Amino acid sequence: MGWFEALVLGLVQGLTEFLPISSSAHLRITAALAGWDDPGAAFTAVTQIGTELAVILYFAKKIGRILVAWFFSLYKKDWRGHPDARLGWLIIVGSLPIVVLGVLLQDEIDHTFRDLRITATMLIVFGLILLIADRIGRQERDLDHLTVKHGLGFGFAQALALIPGVSRSGGTTSAGLLMGYTRAEAAEYSFLLALPAVFGSGVYKLTDIGEDGHTAQWGPTILATLVAFGVGYVVIAWLMSYIKKRSFVPFVIYRFALGILLFVLVFTGVLDPNEGPVG
Repeated sequence: MGWFEALVLGLVQGLTEFLPISSSAHLRITAALAGWDDPGAAFTAVTQIGTELAVILYFAKKIGRILVAWFFSLYKKDWRGHPDARLGWLIIVGSLPIVVLGVLLQDEIDHTFRDLRITATMLIVFGLILLIADRIGRQERDLDHLTVKHGLGFGFAQALALIPGVSRSGGTTSAGLLMGYTRAEAAEYSFLLALPAVFGSGVYKLTDIGEDGHTAQWGPTILATLVAFGVGYVVIAWLMSYIKKRSFVPFVIYRFALGILLFVLVFTGVLDPNEGPVG
């Protein structure tokens, strides 16, 4: 992977990580259309550390309150009912599904799930789910109403994002809307829930960077991660403002269009579903 390639993929990661359109799908598609090698699951996992650092910066005060309350709840009974302490514990609970499935499905994540036909299918199917959730969700709950059951619901939705095309933010936000949470509250918990999973995955995949000539090297990967951090912060700020007033319909339309285009490119032979451009 060259420096220009890393710059482009870092921009793509930062632009798409928090939008409900699947960053892993866009990294995969961008590389395929440009004729580059698949950047791979390791590159995706490590560059996502950059976007999650943007989450920490944007929600710094809230994350600080959660950490303090959670820590005190470990040994002070009167802190265990504190809303921030509960949220801290429920972030841990919600992270369990992706940890378990990430370990069990490691080979599929690195190979099988990266088939562009699967990516196209997931873009369309989960676009439809997002549309339904956005239309029928009651949008009356905030995170003070979060329960263990709901936390696990968010968590299983997040685990589905191990498949490119699903979208971590799209899947978890859809789950939140279907459980009655507002767009802003569902998105916020989605971003917070991603922190343990993404940092865990990124650290786990660090040893795969530069492992051989076919994987991304450290220099370009660091550049992509830094670019993803800067762009991701701007996108978070924009999205949190946008969803307070508007629906997810434009993103649904985009997902449908991209999924259909991807199917056309694959079935007309322009793209090999497991590689890049043909010929």
